[in-house]
Amino acid sequence: MNFDSIISALPYTKPFLFVDNILQIDGQGCTGTYLFPEDSHFYKGHFKDHPITPGVILTECMAQIGVVCLGVFLLNNLHDEKKITTEDIQIALSSTQIDFFLPIYPGEQVKVVSKKEYFRFNKLKCAVEMFNNKNELVCRGTIAGMMKV
Repeated sequence: MNFDSIISALPYTKPFLFVDNILQIDGQGCTGTYLFPEDSHFYKGHFKDHPITPGVILTECMAQIGVVCLGVFLLNNLHDEKKITTEDIQIALSSTQIDFFLPIYPGEQVKVVSKKEYFRFNKLKCAVEMFNNKNELVCRGTIAGMMKV
């Protein structure tokens, strides 16, 4: 399964798709990037005259790259008789615990790195980190979700 087919299987579209590229993926984790466009709607008013990316959006970006992309890859390996599509997959976030260290401003690109902690009984839990353009740690934590075909 190539990287573009994983991204196309995600159940998101612009403006709520927070995955531009997958750089690496295997059974143990995923690394990908996203550039936050300066004209994204959530910058209007967050914060007045000094916009930063809301933590919930950073968390969503980490979940999409670090957990959902990896989950699609893992589900495809379990079901190699058919290619998993957006219509096939059911996803539900079950828990997050994220610590934030640095802001991300409009126009910044981030890199998300995840490591699988476990995938069993349709639950995927990952340790996830986000880095800015200077390779500084922006936030990290754990995200878990339920995924099935």
